[in-house]
Amino acid sequence: MDGLEYLSAAELVWEIKQKRISPVEVVEAFINRIEKRNPSINAVVQKQYEYARKRARELEQRLMAGAAEGDFFGVPTALKDFLPGKPGWTGSFGGIRVLKDQVDPACSNYSENMEKAGAILMGKTNSPSMAYRGTCDNYLYGATGNPFNPAYNSGGSSGGSAAAVADGLFPVAEGTDGGGSIRIPAAWCGIYGFKASVGTIPSIARPNAFCETHPFCFDGALTRTVEDSAMALNQMAYFDPRDPLCVERPKINYLDALQQSIRGWKIGFTRNFDVFPVEPEIADTVERAVKRFQEAGAIVEPVRFHLPRDHYELAQAWSREININTVDSVERLKQGGIDLLGEHRRDIPPELADALEIAYEETYLDYGRYEQIRTEIYDAMQDAFSRYDLIVSPTVACNPVPNATDGNTLGPELINGQRVERLIGYCMTYFMNFTGHPAASVPAGLSSAGFPVGMQIIGRRFHDSDVLAASAVFERIQPWKDLYLIVQRRKI
Repeated sequence: MDGLEYLSAAELVWEIKQKRISPVEVVEAFINRIEKRNPSINAVVQKQYEYARKRARELEQRLMAGAAEGDFFGVPTALKDFLPGKPGWTGSFGGIRVLKDQVDPACSNYSENMEKAGAILMGKTNSPSMAYRGTCDNYLYGATGNPFNPAYNSGGSSGGSAAAVADGLFPVAEGTDGGGSIRIPAAWCGIYGFKASVGTIPSIARPNAFCETHPFCFDGALTRTVEDSAMALNQMAYFDPRDPLCVERPKINYLDALQQSIRGWKIGFTRNFDVFPVEPEIADTVERAVKRFQEAGAIVEPVRFHLPRDHYELAQAWSREININTVDSVERLKQGGIDLLGEHRRDIPPELADALEIAYEETYLDYGRYEQIRTEIYDAMQDAFSRYDLIVSPTVACNPVPNATDGNTLGPELINGQRVERLIGYCMTYFMNFTGHPAASVPAGLSSAGFPVGMQIIGRRFHDSDVLAASAVFERIQPWKDLYLIVQRRKI
């Protein structure tokens, strides 16, 4: 069983289907791994071991009967403790104390379709309250530590999933992305995080089918390899007429993109979108990495963006707009007798409480201004894509931040001497939630502080395969598998 924890999902499925290891053995090995290593990083906050063992026994019976079907047959995975994910399981909406016993009424896209593909759900991973920030911390469970140095944060909001995957607790785990929540922790934890294009992965949110449009919010997966992300996307991407934004098109096998050439493609590189303060070492690392696409025959050029607002105003626009969704959830909870802005205000961080109060006071004119800002970003991106096949940038503008001790870890206050919006303003990801473009974070190297640096690859809308293709090319040119040797040597 040596090395089992760092097999990819694809490799693990192969070993299981060849009957070299059984689903029962796999589950027990990963339970032992979680029990041994999770206390040092606090990534897994709900353990569903008996459910996983029962599922493993069922799969083993199928295996012995010659009916081992599914791309994720026997692969352990975890859900994100944010939105409901598995009927009968409990969730806390990101470590909100009063909500810790809320029962999930429905499956997420991820849980439903990964189980159909043979995956084994083993529990839930940590998230900030209401997933409202680019770090992972809350009052109920505390901070999730970075596998490269647990005194520092994993990133958020899917930080528990990213840290667990990087630390070999699962080959793949669920992420959601409303402002970068898949890509941010992927960057800080040194793994691969892919956010699909709008309309690719359906959402059947109710009672408000449009609640995930301001900004666009996405379900997805966090993995260590591009192949595993393509496999997960194959399970999650399909047409569902209940999603008003879902695109009807022939079924795509995203694994085909992994062999696609990028020769002759034009790639526009930006260090900062001309608005973000970025630590020079971060930008330099990504600039060196993007030039390696030239080895595959691509053309890499600098690209400029002419946005009329500064990074602080842009980040505040994201914050204001996403809380239109959050207020709706808060109101439904209040109708059920849980008032997060009243009796239970101390169960959520003050930044979230203040933002919700602002959201209650805003008018249609405010909302219209935020939509205008979205349009400005959309136009800037589309102008760039009229000249380039891909846009590449740093994923996050800085190294991971130290964990707070009070359950309220925030992003940096200053970068390069400039004041930064501390919830999302250091993350160069939320533009793509405003616009709906597909984007991924790939490990581009290590900083002098010993942390991974993420490179964001952005594609044209509805061209998810282009992002996967470029990611796979980079993985071949500059593999990042050896990063996990550093994690393995961490004292626990």
